[in-house]
Amino acid sequence: MTQVTVKNGNLDMALRKFKQKVARDGVPSECKKRECYDKPGVKRRKAKKEGIKNTQKRNRNRNKGRD
Repeated sequence: MTQVTVKNGNLDMALRKFKQKVARDGVPSECKKRECYDKPGVKRRKAKKEGIKNTQKRNRNRNKGRD
């Protein structure tokens, strides 16, 4: 369970820290994944599409420094 201490009554800062910790743990993405069932073929297609997107993004960033 994620815990955050409130220092000096600063609730806004504590809430921001809590949201950051929860996002870092991957809770929102896990909830989104579990909303509905995806067939294995659909999962594979999504993973392949995501991999292609990440590869293109990585190549764009690498080529940026060479120009």
